[in-house]
Parts: sequence; C-alpha cells; structure tokens
Amino acid sequence: MIRFVLTRLLLLVAGMIVASALIFFALRVLPGDVAQVVAGSNGTPEQVERIREQLGLDRSILAQYADWIGGLLRGDLGASLVTGTPVARELLEKAQVTVPLTLMSLSIALIVSVPLGILSALRRSRPSGAVIGASAQAVAAVPVVWAGMLLVILFSVTLGWLPPQGFPRAGWAEPLSAFRSLLLPAITIGVVEGAVLLRFVRSAVLEATGQDYVRTAAAIGLTRTRALLTHGLPVAALSVVSVLALQVAALLVGAVVVEQLFGLPGIGRMLVADVGNRDLTKVQGEILVLTGVVLVLGALIDIVHRVVDPRHREQR
Repeated sequence: MIRFVLTRLLLLVAGMIVASALIFFALRVLPGDVAQVVAGSNGTPEQVERIREQLGLDRSILAQYADWIGGLLRGDLGASLVTGTPVARELLEKAQVTVPLTLMSLSIALIVSVPLGILSALRRSRPSGAVIGASAQAVAAVPVVWAGMLLVILFSVTLGWLPPQGFPRAGWAEPLSAFRSLLLPAITIGVVEGAVLLRFVRSAVLEATGQDYVRTAAAIGLTRTRALLTHGLPVAALSVVSVLALQVAALLVGAVVVEQLFGLPGIGRMLVADVGNRDLTKVQGEILVLTGVVLVLGALIDIVHRVVDPRHREQR
C-alpha cells in the first residue's frame, strides 16, 4: 500500500511538471503582444520595447519558463503583467466565489444523481425507470448556457425568487445574499452534471445487481432490493467515486461558463478576461492551479479507492 501511495504521488508530481510545460509553451503560441496591451493603443514602438524589456519578455522562452518554475518552487505564482498584482492574492480572492459555487454544484449533482440513479436501476423494467433514464439523457445533452438562461427566465424573471446576476460587494460578509447569488448558478451546473453522473450511478448499480454476492444474499432470504442495498451499493459506490475527479473537472469548466453568464467575480470570469488581455503570467497561474486541483483530486480518489476496496487491500 505504501508503495502504491508513493508511486501515485510521484505520478502526481510528474503530471504537474508536464502540465506546467504544456500550459507555458501553449500560451506563447497565442497571437498578440502583452507589451502592446500594457502600452495601450497609443504606445510608441520604443515604449513597447521598453515595457517588453521590463517584463522580461525579450528573454528566451526557456529562460522565462525557468524563472516561472523557480517561482513556483518558492510558492510564488508571479505577478500580473498588466496590473502588477500578485497572482496568488487574486486567485484567493476569486476562489471565495468559485470554490463555494463548485461545492454547491457538486452537492446538487449528488443529490440529483444518487437517489434517482439507484431508483432507475431498481425499476429498470418499469415505466418509471425508463422515464428517469430518458430524462437524464435529455438533460445531460442540454448546454450549460442554455440551461442557465432557462432557469433565469423561470426563477428570476417570471417568479422573482433569485437574483439573475451579480454577487454582493461585501462578499460573504452578507452570507444570505451571497448564498442566494450562487444558488441559481449552482443549480444550473448541478442539474446538468447530475444528469451525467446519474448514468454512472445507474450503470454501477446494474453491474452490482448481477454480482454473485448479491444473488447469494437474495438466495438466503433477502429481497432483491434489500440484497442490492445492503451488499451491492458499497461496491457500486466505489465505481462512482472513481469518476468524481472527472466530474469535478467538468464542474470547473461549467463554472467558467456560468460565471460569465451570471456575472460572478470568480476564477472563471477572471481567466476569460486575462486571456483577452494577454496577461500570460496570470493565465498560466490560473490554469495550473485548476489543473492541479483536478490532478490532486484524482490522486486522492485513487488512494481512497485502494484503501476502502477490499479487493485491493491485500495487493502491495
């Protein structure tokens, strides 16, 4: 087990190194000149060249990458090329919106997918099971932007229950207002991703239904439903946990779109603005942090899966 954990941690480190290289060099392919952006539309060529020297953009790409990696090893994500603000500080500020939004979305997705996925599997031969499965297929195909617009029309314009856009200036100092501002975006992401996760839950439960230990439990006197709930669900849960890291990645991608739609000052909205401004230091820091979150969650889920799955406990 210790060997597995160490191997998984080494793979995590290797993944972060590869991700940092891909992010850094891919951003340098994008068109545009950040020095020109800083100088403004009226900047002279001499001013642009002077800014490029001040920002270190006249150095080789490999030298710039080495400087960035050196900063990362010291815990420094660098500073914005446009405003000079430390990237880490802005990420922490925007995370106060994005992290709660992601957690709320994940909670809603689990609330939607787990009970309905189990019910769909248990009633697969009944009309209700078919309706749940077909509904999940339809909702999963809905673009997040369209779902958000429909929910805004329903809950904000028609019913007036929730604000259509924005986040309180005081942030979480006004917890009720902040929560209400994030509820509609979280429902938008959570329902769509919940429909996707529902199919995984249904498949895992159906697979568990056909296992020998579930049949044996039913043969000794338990009903099929109770045998599945008692002996099949723990194993089915392991399969669902394995896809949660991918779902978190999907939630983060959905947050980028939803923050734009609902005018939320989160990491996703900041990322889109920084790409437009060619603020490479901020963009590469933001993408690396989001990538790191997904990789760390994937590693943790693999380790937890290894620990709790009895089929792996004896493996070294």
